[in-house]
Amino acid sequence: MTPDELAQVGLRFEVDGPVATLTLDRPERRNAQTPAMWRAMARLGAEVPDEVRVVVVRGAGVCFSAGLDRTMLDPARSAADGGGDETVVGLLAQDDEAIVRTIGDYQQGFLWLRDPRFVSVAAVHGHAIGAGFQLALSCDLRVVAADAQFSMREAALGLVPDLTGTKPLVEAVGYARALELCTTARTFGAEQAAAYGLTTVDCAADGLDAALEELVGALTAPMAGAVRATKQVVQQASANDLATQCLVERTAQVGRFRELAALAGA
Repeated sequence: MTPDELAQVGLRFEVDGPVATLTLDRPERRNAQTPAMWRAMARLGAEVPDEVRVVVVRGAGVCFSAGLDRTMLDPARSAADGGGDETVVGLLAQDDEAIVRTIGDYQQGFLWLRDPRFVSVAAVHGHAIGAGFQLALSCDLRVVAADAQFSMREAALGLVPDLTGTKPLVEAVGYARALELCTTARTFGAEQAAAYGLTTVDCAADGLDAALEELVGALTAPMAGAVRATKQVVQQASANDLATQCLVERTAQVGRFRELAALAGA
C-alpha cells in the first residue's frame, strides 16, 4: 500500500533495514480503530519484505489505541453518512454467515503479526483499550511504559472480544484471570500488567523509545534463520504434548545444522 493510502485510514508503515514500524496515526482520535484500518493492516501483512526481522506496532500521540472508533457503533450512522465507511448498521444488514466472514476479514489485520518470519513488538503507552488491547496481545512481545492503561472493554458495550485477543490473553494470564478481565471490562495499569505476565519489558513513561531500541537490537543480533525457526518452535509448544514438541525441536534443529553447515562451506 502507498503512504497516501495508509494515511487515508490513519496508518503509517516504515521499513528501516530489518525493522518495520506500523504506527496508528490518528492522534486526534486517540488512535481509535476502524474496519478500514484493519483491512489495510491485513494488506500490509501480505506485503512485509522478507528482510524484515522485527515489526514494531505503536501509536502516535498520547496513547497506543483507545479501541474501536465509537462512531462505528452509532445506530444512527449509516455507511452513506460515513462516506462509505463500514459500520455496525452495515454489518447487521448482512446475514449471519456474511457477518462471520466479514469479522474474519477484520481479524486478518491482527493475525499477520504472528507470522514466524519476524518477531512483532507492541510499544504500549497510555491507553490500550478494547481493540487496542487486542492489537497489543496480537504481538509476540510487549514493551510497556509506566503510564499504560489496559482494558478489555467489549463487555461494557454488550460485545465480546473478537479481534483475536482471547487466546493470547488466556495463554498469558490463565483462564480465570482472562475471564475476569473480559467480563468486568475493568481498567488496570502497567504494574498489574507486569504481574499478570503481559509485559515483556517495562520502562518509565519517558523511556519507551530507549527500551524498545534495546529490545529490537537484541532481537536482530542472532541469525535471522535461528530466530524464525525458534518462533515456529515456541508457537507450537502450548498445543503439543511433550513427545510431539520434542520432535518439533529436533526437526527444526536439523534445519539449523544444515544452514550453518552451508554457510561454513561444509
